[in-house]
Amino acid sequence: MGTNPITQTSLVKCSFGAAPATVLVQSQPLVKTCGVLAATIMDNKPLFFGTCTSPAHPVVSSTGSPGPCLGPAQIAAPWTPGSPTVKIAGKPAANKSCKLMCNFGGIIEMTMTPAMTVKIG
Repeated sequence: MGTNPITQTSLVKCSFGAAPATVLVQSQPLVKTCGVLAATIMDNKPLFFGTCTSPAHPVVSSTGSPGPCLGPAQIAAPWTPGSPTVKIAGKPAANKSCKLMCNFGGIIEMTMTPAMTVKIG
């Protein structure tokens, strides 16, 4: 059973972030789902979530106040696990079951996609 794909303009949230972020597809320029670019597991940057409340964030640990989200600098790994059956430009497609891990301990996941009626493996 498939899940909704992550696409350009999908909204994602971080468990320690103050605001949602919008996905920007940069890994491939051609494949679209519901008229918008389909994301691969490599579309993990740039994502900014406003302020960060993670205790591992240097500003939070030193002041106790939220610090600025350092987004791209703190997200090193691609979306995981990625679709086992759908590849885009040779990379696994990213779908709603995928997560990103921030180096400060945040878990990033999709909350809304323009492709809600599409399912991929």
